[in-house]
Parts: sequence; structure tokens; C-alpha cells
Amino acid sequence: MRLAVWSGPRNLSTAMMYAFAGRADFAAWDEPFYAPFLAATGRDDPMRDAILAAEETDPGKVAERCAGPIPGGRPHFYMKHMPLHMVDGFPMGWARDCVHVHLLRHPARVIASYGVKREGATAHDIGFESQAGLYDRIGGVVIDSADIRNDPEGMLRALCAAVGLDFDPAMLSWPAGPRPYDGAWAPHWYDAIHRSTGFAGPEGRLPVLDGAQAALLEGALPHYERLAAKRIRS
Repeated sequence: MRLAVWSGPRNLSTAMMYAFAGRADFAAWDEPFYAPFLAATGRDDPMRDAILAAEETDPGKVAERCAGPIPGGRPHFYMKHMPLHMVDGFPMGWARDCVHVHLLRHPARVIASYGVKREGATAHDIGFESQAGLYDRIGGVVIDSADIRNDPEGMLRALCAAVGLDFDPAMLSWPAGPRPYDGAWAPHWYDAIHRSTGFAGPEGRLPVLDGAQAALLEGALPHYERLAAKRIRS
């Protein structure tokens, strides 16, 4: 199985990658199209030069690897993707043979968390409209990060059932520290996940946003709510 898991930033996506990569039957790839996205758009993200130096920037070659042999000869492949990385013209044929999962988080939380790491976020950066559009094109299973944090085992069991996998208890914890499959951007973004050994508990109240962040929330919320209505439950 090739599992393509789509989300915006700050969305529990790295924890989910660690959970699946902890299984003996899965290989993992962290945001395959991030470097091609940076090369194509010229966007000045944190660690841009290091990412372009370390990662494959040709979207065609990345697409070939997505569809090619699974690393380590494993039977299953977990690919952590972001819809915003799929620039118009990037190949998508590799996605035909994937099982697709769309990971959500309430946009108020995404916006507040993203703002700590990168200022001046736009609607494109947080990715809710592009994720909703991608779901309309390719379909798939929808799961919400709040549900996972409230009931990690129940939701992971439900997700495995939805995509046709047996649940593996190894998904519920991992050793602290970086992983060999982390992207080159990990030193900037992954400090919290590298300190973790499993899923964090339920989050508190939604953050209160104002100004530009409140405007971002207003635009993102309808896309989030439309997808969240389709999410699986434990």
C-alpha cells in the first residue's frame, strides 16, 4: 500500500508519520515535493538553501520515486504530503495507485502555531482551500487531529480499518529524537516532536485571533468545516 497523507502545516502530520513509520511494515518519506515547490516558486522559507541542497528538486524525479520501489523492501509506504506543494504542472499520475488520507486541524490552532515559526502567513500557506480542492479531485479518508489527540488508539484503529490495514500498537509511541527520514527542514520545525514519545493529550480552548490572523481564520473555516463533516470517528 502507498499511503499519501495530505495536510497543511502544524497539523500533527509529523507525529502521524512517526506513528506509521514505527511499524515494521512501513517506510516513510517526509514531504517529497517540498524542495521542488521551493525551487519552482522561489519562496523564501526557513532553511531554504539547506533544503534545496539536500533534497531532490526535480518534481518528475520525485514523482518517479513516489511510484517506484518502496524503500527497504517494505510492503507499505507512508508519504507525508502538503497540497500547497503541488504546483500546477507537477506530475500527479503517481497518486492514482495511492490510498489518500486528509489530515485536518482547526484553522485557529494552525494559524496560531504557524505564526510562532513563520510570520505573515497567507491563506495559501495554511492550505485549507487547496486541501479542500484536492479532496474534491482525489477523494480519500478524512481524519481530524483533535480526534486523534483525544483518543489516539481508537482513532488509529479506525484509520487503519478505513484504509484496509491491521492496527499495530507500535503506532502509539516512538523514541525521542530525530529520524533518518526527517526532511532537511526538521531543525527549524520539529523541535517539539523530537522531544515527544507519543501523541500529546487533548488541546485546550481554541486560541483567540485578531487582525490579519482573524481574517485568515474567517477564510479558512468554511473549507475546514466542509471536510471535517466527512471525518471518520473512533
